[in-house]
Amino acid sequence: MRLAPATAAAWCLPAPAAHVRALCAPLGISRTLPMGSPDVALTFDDGPHPEGTPAVLELLARGDQKATFFLVGEQVERHGSVAAEIVAAGHAIALHGYRHRNLLRVTPRALADDLDRAHALIADATGQAPSVYRPPYGIFSPAGLAIARRRGWEPMLWSQWGTDWRRFITPQSIARKLTRKVAPGDVLLLHDADYYSAKDSWRRTVAALPRVIAELERRNLRSVAL
Repeated sequence: MRLAPATAAAWCLPAPAAHVRALCAPLGISRTLPMGSPDVALTFDDGPHPEGTPAVLELLARGDQKATFFLVGEQVERHGSVAAEIVAAGHAIALHGYRHRNLLRVTPRALADDLDRAHALIADATGQAPSVYRPPYGIFSPAGLAIARRRGWEPMLWSQWGTDWRRFITPQSIARKLTRKVAPGDVLLLHDADYYSAKDSWRRTVAALPRVIAELERRNLRSVAL
């Protein structure tokens, strides 16, 4: 069934928020830390991953940095112990859905079931109930925003990213792109898994992370959990 043009426009309205920053405030979507924060927030999407996540955790520990991991429910089912390691290491977990799908293609009822299932799995595996939500691909739908608000979850995007999911990007390019304009209050996006991106992309993220941490330190910026 085809949607009327006005209905289709309303359904798609939140979708470009990750790239059209002016949409975030009117829609109640966060993309930075609270105003005045002196810190930044490193965030990692798409895990947990049995190799990528532990490697990231090790580097964060060496650099004395905290991060937030947006977990996918179907991966938590497979690697629950890795999800638990994130919290044990002092980091925060957040919600990325049960399946990694474009929300514009998911009905409101199916999306509510997806998010509730993921939330319960993550809370059970980690002992920590997520309170921050980022959709796959950073694409919100009206239903996704409404569900998040009803459940008291903060909708969160990002203000700087390293596009580390790409096939041919290098660790040097990831670090440079992520930190080139980094400033206090920024939320930084990387990925600790390659389930939904280029094969072995997590390896390039891990290789880039020491450079990222060194640049944050050079600018006297500290990464904190959301």
